[in-house]
Amino acid sequence: MDSVGILYMVVPCYNEQEVLPETSKRLREKYISLIDRKLISPKSRIVFVNDGSKDDTWNIIKNLHETEPQFFSGVNLSRNCGHQNAVLAGLTAVKDICDMSITMDADLQDDIDTIDNMVEKYNEGFQVVYGVRSARKTDTFFKRFTAESFYKFMNAMGAEVVYNHADFRLMSSRVLQELANYREVNLFLRGLVPLIGFKSCSVYYERAERFAGESKYPLKKMISFAVNGITSFSTKPLKMITNLGIIMSVISICAFIWAFIVKITGLSVHGWSSTMCSIWLIGGLQLFCLGIIGEYIGKIYSEVKQRPRFIIDEFINKNEN
Repeated sequence: MDSVGILYMVVPCYNEQEVLPETSKRLREKYISLIDRKLISPKSRIVFVNDGSKDDTWNIIKNLHETEPQFFSGVNLSRNCGHQNAVLAGLTAVKDICDMSITMDADLQDDIDTIDNMVEKYNEGFQVVYGVRSARKTDTFFKRFTAESFYKFMNAMGAEVVYNHADFRLMSSRVLQELANYREVNLFLRGLVPLIGFKSCSVYYERAERFAGESKYPLKKMISFAVNGITSFSTKPLKMITNLGIIMSVISICAFIWAFIVKITGLSVHGWSSTMCSIWLIGGLQLFCLGIIGEYIGKIYSEVKQRPRFIIDEFINKNEN
């Protein structure tokens, strides 16, 4: 094995034809710099994972591999499986042929220069290196507020996540091997990686604006992602339902006693508004609680079927070294 580690970058792509030429150019330049500085092996590769794109993304990836196989490789999934599964598919494909792997998005919002710090931390003995945003200056107030609230809420719910960390991270091959032992279908890597353990640290960077194209995480997907993360790593919502049920029972007993006292003292007044408000309140709480329980039951349903999380149609990775 080389004295320096083999680094495989895993970059998930969904309809990224607008940004891929620039992303590949900048990553290529970074790899040349890292190889020249003897921080990574010349056998290192950049692996673009095509997550069922509907545009020309896969053809661009194939062309990059054909013209410069010493830098670029590609994984083509059989269909769109979602961002988290695309990341995992790339990591699964490279876990046996690399010493370390870094995952990052294709939109160039993550700072490529931070890769140097990650590799240096790996060489110092760290098995996991998290890329953490030092600030959210490029975000709108709404996105900054909701994102930071999400991380705080996740930790409050008992899920161990790194604050302001997305999916820009380095993992050693040892960590990748252990990650492969986690078989859940409802995948949330931000919570899963800290569970694996091993020596870890964080490096900080400023996130840039998206270079081109549109965000693949509109509000609807962000909410779905947050719900998936919470229900995948915490049972506290179920415990909260139990506590809510106890509280509502106590309130109901108090209300019954009050109604009885009012009745026997002859002060009762028939009120339609109070009755309807009570019905709507109780009914709304019941539906809300059933919805939370349904989320957990739905996850159990998905898990017990044990369907594959992704199918790799093709992995192009010529060995030119």
